[in-house]
Amino acid sequence: MRITRCGHACVRLEQDGVVVVVDPGSYSDPNALDGAHAVLVTHEHVDHFAEPVLRAAAEADPGLRIWANRSVAGRLVGLGGGRVTVVGDGDTFAVEGIDVEVHGELHAVVHPDLPQVTNVGFLVGDDDAGVFHPGDAFTVPARPVDTLLLPVHGPWSKTGEVIDYAREVKARRAVSIHDGGLSESGNGLADHMLQECLQDIGTDYRRVAPAAGLEQA
Repeated sequence: MRITRCGHACVRLEQDGVVVVVDPGSYSDPNALDGAHAVLVTHEHVDHFAEPVLRAAAEADPGLRIWANRSVAGRLVGLGGGRVTVVGDGDTFAVEGIDVEVHGELHAVVHPDLPQVTNVGFLVGDDDAGVFHPGDAFTVPARPVDTLLLPVHGPWSKTGEVIDYAREVKARRAVSIHDGGLSESGNGLADHMLQECLQDIGTDYRRVAPAAGLEQA
């Protein structure tokens, strides 16, 4: 599977000609959805779900399918029967032969005064090469993860919590996502701390530049 970063929390996953895009939001590359067969949306916040962009892509391509939680699906009414599927924790489905599992229920707490929305994570791929996108949560799937898409910064986390989360998942590799709120210097500092703290458990942490990709080998 090839993993391509498309800005902030958005990634393209490609395997055997099938393209799955996760969380195309307002900070994402506007071309992230080009040629996509399916879109997975973790939650409703605009940095993960740009409704006008996704709706336009779905209207332009009748074959594009979308899987999301109920709140996101409710904002995509009118796309036609079977285009949008509501999923929740424990659900499984397949996109053109690529297996997907759904894990998690709620967005991490930002502040007690702010509403806690629904958030689902997606584990894409088979048992040996699963790529997990947790959205905005520290969800730990019930089975091993090969590549963790690691949210390194957000209003709901601090670096120590990110380190502890990656240590709990124990993926073979962790790839930075959700870093749009950090400057270049801030990203560099986060990278240094994550590399330092994850090498002892054998997790290969790396940052992938926007529009760059890596092969899951």
